[in-house]
Amino acid sequence: MARLSGPDLVWYVSYGSNMRAERFGCYLAGGVPVGATRGYPGCRDPRPPRAVTGWEMAGGIYFATHSPVWDGGRAFFDPDLPGTTAARAYLVTAGQFADVASQEMYREPGVDLDLSEVLATGRAQLGPGRYETLVHLGDRDGRPALTFTAPWRAAEVEHTAPSAAYLRMLATGLREAHGWDTGRVAAYLAEATPFWSARDIAAL
Repeated sequence: MARLSGPDLVWYVSYGSNMRAERFGCYLAGGVPVGATRGYPGCRDPRPPRAVTGWEMAGGIYFATHSPVWDGGRAFFDPDLPGTTAARAYLVTAGQFADVASQEMYREPGVDLDLSEVLATGRAQLGPGRYETLVHLGDRDGRPALTFTAPWRAAEVEHTAPSAAYLRMLATGLREAHGWDTGRVAAYLAEATPFWSARDIAAL
């Protein structure tokens, strides 16, 4: 399918498990990530990102719903929450971004996204699914930075406990992206969930 509307390259900004480069590589090239219970078919274009960088954005994360992959709550981004969210940005093609979004929704990759609405308004709800709402976080080096999250706000949904395996994956990604030590990682993640203390997260 031909690309619909939008730039050739975008920054995909991950605030969840895809902060870990090895895991994100399975979304691009296919495979089963370490610690996961299912594999991913990969993108039509399996090439690695053109660039990778740490990222910070206004807002916060919270955990909700239940992931069969991780057996616990998933991370979601709410730009209206106080604080700053630590993330990792990958410079990928618009087609790769679309394919990553499809895989997050347990769909087969292959359908391009029309990015015109999110680039014009800052937000676009493509469907009711948990990762079908796009958010434009600004631009870097002339390329738009995009992430996806749920259509609801943090206060509109029941929060659920993330699993130990999921928190370990996020912790590894934060270390890779920002070079944080264990104490800082644990404190950051504990702020996002009432179900885990910083001490318990550090012990993971």
